[in-house]
Amino acid sequence: MTITMQNYALTWTSADGIPRASAVAYDEPTAALRRTELAAAGCTDVEIVPVRPGVLPDPRA
Repeated sequence: MTITMQNYALTWTSADGIPRASAVAYDEPTAALRRTELAAAGCTDVEIVPVRPGVLPDPRA
């Protein structure tokens, strides 16, 4: 049986309007927690994005 690890990153727009992307990958529960933290800090458009190991998303323009 093969076990496949799925990594997740986040993209969001900061409270001052700057598009951002996470610099680390998370497992799914930790990504959900981070999404909640970012939303509580006033960030908008917070999305969890599945990524391959070693690959992170670019900030959305």
